[in-house]
Parts: sequence; C-alpha cells; structure tokens
Amino acid sequence: MTTAKLDRKPAITLLLAAALLVMTSATSTAAVDEDDKRISNSTHFTGDGRGNARLIGESRDEYQQLAPLTERREKTRSGAQSKASIDYSTSPNADFWFYLADVELFGDSDRDGYYSGIDLLFDIDTYYSAADIFAVAYLSKDGGPWEEYAVTEDFTIFGSSGTDDYIVVTDLVSGYPRGDYDILVEVFDADTGEFLAYIGPEDTSELAFLPLEDMERDAPTTETRVTVSSGGGGASDLLLLMFLGMSAAVSGLCRLNGRQRYR
Repeated sequence: MTTAKLDRKPAITLLLAAALLVMTSATSTAAVDEDDKRISNSTHFTGDGRGNARLIGESRDEYQQLAPLTERREKTRSGAQSKASIDYSTSPNADFWFYLADVELFGDSDRDGYYSGIDLLFDIDTYYSAADIFAVAYLSKDGGPWEEYAVTEDFTIFGSSGTDDYIVVTDLVSGYPRGDYDILVEVFDADTGEFLAYIGPEDTSELAFLPLEDMERDAPTTETRVTVSSGGGGASDLLLLMFLGMSAAVSGLCRLNGRQRYR
C-alpha cells in the first residue's frame, strides 16, 4: 500500500504544477488584453452652450496603450507635438486664453461610479476679432503622463464672444482602465500650428479627478458575457479546458489516495 501512495505523489505534483502553469498563462493572456490600444469615438459641436450647439463632425481615434504609471506627467503642458507643426513653442500666447472649461460625465452601466463618456465644453477668447484654431484633449490616469484622446475640428473663435463654445462628446471604447483621470486641453493656430493656450487640473477642478473607465469595462454586474468562437476555439478556451481537465484528474487521484489510506 505504501508503494501505491508514493507512486501517486509525483503524478499529483506534476498535475498541480501544470494547473498552475495554465492559470499563469491565462493571467498573462488577460494582461495582454489589458494592453490593447486605446480607442475613442467623439462627436464635435460648436455654439452657445450645450443646448444651442450645432454638429460639425465625428471622429474615431486610435492610440497606443497608456504609458506605465512610472512615468510621471508634467503639471501643465503635455509636452507632445500632436497635430501641431514643428513650430511648437512652449509658452502660451498672451492674445489667447480659456474663459471656461466644463465637464459632464455619462455612461455608467454597471453603476460603480466610473463613467465611460466625457462631455467636454470649453470657451476660448482672444484679443483678435476672429481666429481659426484647433484643440487637443489629453487624459492623465492617476498622475501618469498625458495621453491624447481627442482632436477637435478646425473652428473659428470671435473675440470674447460667448456663442463660440466648442463641445466634444467622447465615448471611451477600450484601453482605459478604471481610475481617476485628469484632463488637459491645448489650443493651436489652425494655420501655423503655433501653441496658443492651455487649461488643465491646475487651473480648474472641473478637469481633475474624473472617475473613468472604458466601455468594455463598464458592464452591468448582472450581465454574463459569453464569447462563442466559430473558428475552432481560441487559446483561452483551450487553456480553460486543460485546466478543468487537470483539476478533475487531481481531484480523482486525491480521493483514490484517501481510500487507499484507510484500507
């Protein structure tokens, strides 16, 4: 009887090690999924506030995954060139400034307090009678580097008019893990790419500590998502089947070992 028990111990050990390897592989696969590129869909409006705005365009933006949080951001400027030309100055132009910036969040299907939608409104004034500009909006997760998430259309502002607001309504589709995000908006000359002005969390609390997550993570807790593959099964399905099979084998060997012990 002693020999039977000794023979089974290596088998159980090997099966447990294999099961651990499968779990580790599944975790690695999940980590890869977390690193998918960032995708956002935006709708663009101009006008006198949200209630009197006109649609001017729609966009779908794709970017690389968020940079590691070990890289800390600058407090103000993004440091990115983005859509701007090589004539990229580091100091704001005193002839342009933000009159206001306002954010409304939407889209919390799982009701966890984290939203997948950003409704960003801002008003830029200038000493000139009119100017053609564009803006770039960035997100920073938990104090990490600024990451571009939306670029406006070119639009015209008129002095200190209150009827030339810009509104960009964005759905964060994927690539934005749950966290507290800050927003930075930078403005550039539409013709030359010259940097003109910026506004960020250091300037207004409206752009600070926004609880966000992408739409893929914003799933109701009561919802069960089942993925069916018609292409012969993916790697994750195979790993799951292997894990379940090895778990059953380990359980059976343990029960058999227990019966042998009491004979």
